[in-house]
Amino acid sequence: MLRRIVLLGVAVLLMRTSVALAQESTSQQRSARSGQETLTLKGHTSFLWSVAFSPDGKRLASASKDQTVKLWDAATGQEFLTLKGHTGPVTSVAFSPDGKRLASASSDHTVKVWDAGTGQESLWLIGHTDQVWSVAFSQDGKRLASASGDKTVRVWDAATGEESLTLKGHTGHVRSVAFSPDGKRLASAGDDKTVKLWDAATGQESLTMEGHTREIWCIAFSPEGERVATASWDHTVKVWYTAMGQEALTLKGHTREVWSVAFSPDGKRLASASWDQTVKVWDAVTGQESLTLKGHTAGVYSVAFGPDGKRLASAGTDNTVKVWDVTSGQ
Repeated sequence: MLRRIVLLGVAVLLMRTSVALAQESTSQQRSARSGQETLTLKGHTSFLWSVAFSPDGKRLASASKDQTVKLWDAATGQEFLTLKGHTGPVTSVAFSPDGKRLASASSDHTVKVWDAGTGQESLWLIGHTDQVWSVAFSQDGKRLASASGDKTVRVWDAATGEESLTLKGHTGHVRSVAFSPDGKRLASAGDDKTVKLWDAATGQESLTMEGHTREIWCIAFSPEGERVATASWDHTVKVWYTAMGQEALTLKGHTREVWSVAFSPDGKRLASASWDQTVKVWDAVTGQESLTLKGHTAGVYSVAFGPDGKRLASAGTDNTVKVWDVTSGQ
């Protein structure tokens, strides 16, 4: 009888241990699915508009309302350069494809190009007549595109700073611009709620896409160039086919304005940043939400994938850049 009681007690103990381990495993899996914050970068004195990884993934650049651009070590979070020269908030930042140069856009109506190693200013592009909201390099690094509140997109020679094209067609602020991966097209979006595709050589408008019900603040090409994603104040992200302009997906989940969107390097995922203080990661084919990253204490304005697709950087109005491990979201 005593032996039976002991065996029964052992069985109950094993059952409880098994349940506890299963619950712990489930809790760990849920924690992994939520995305792990690995770094918080502090140094700016006002909110951040933009963040970008260098092509080799070793550095981060951030643009702030405090009129500076900062460069950080993406592994340690250490700040190693502060670029000063703009006389207004810096709204956008982009690395050249070789990582040697950095372009910044500002509310002071200008674009600047910097040496990403020394921080020295190499070009000052003047031409826009209102604040510049976005800047992008072409894949070959020979051209820059900028989007402005003056309702235009301008294309510049990235070596000389000479303006080569002015694209007119939007009826409100142009908030974002992107080159296609092959450099043959430009995509732009803005306050008129439209997405436009342009011939990057001639400046001719080829497509206008409509579907958002509020201003569009960000546009991004997929790595293969067959899709663009847009982020809007209507709380949604949309994915469009670039061949004919059809809307492919509408991603719903954010509860406030969506400010930024980015494709992963393999094109399989999308990340979005919102005023609801979260970053979300989505399946770019099905539209299913896979991760919600919480940690910012105010709205998030910008999001960028690292070149390996395993890290995500976000920047927001809490004056910080955060880096996240998003391998669990694959």
